[in-house]
Amino acid sequence: MKNLYTARVHVTGGRDGQATSSDGRLALKLGFPKELGGAGDAANPEQLFVAGYAACFASTVRSLANARSIPTGPIEIDAEGTLSIREDGTYLISTVHLAVRAPDLGEAGGALIQEAQRYCAYSNATRGNVATTVQLV
Repeated sequence: MKNLYTARVHVTGGRDGQATSSDGRLALKLGFPKELGGAGDAANPEQLFVAGYAACFASTVRSLANARSIPTGPIEIDAEGTLSIREDGTYLISTVHLAVRAPDLGEAGGALIQEAQRYCAYSNATRGNVATTVQLV
């Protein structure tokens, strides 16, 4: 294995705090969503997770298409992630759904989406742990 990049983020206050990356490019107020009793006025970890997953997946699709000289056009992903609690009180991201729009991929789209699930870092990190569906819409 060859390491390519290490992201560094400092978080204070947990879900009701602040997240700042070491390079200063990320600086977010964090908060509980209304559904968890918060004000719903700040980003939350689940949003950050699915945003990262969607961005990584779109880039993976684009990279795989480019390697085959397939023009991609715009790639858009609507991502959903569900925070759940088990009976024993432990929390988990139980499901992720990615709805991928990439009309310019044409007939190659389905195969590229399937292949991207093999190469995407988030797909590899969650495989076997999170029920994930990816749909080409």
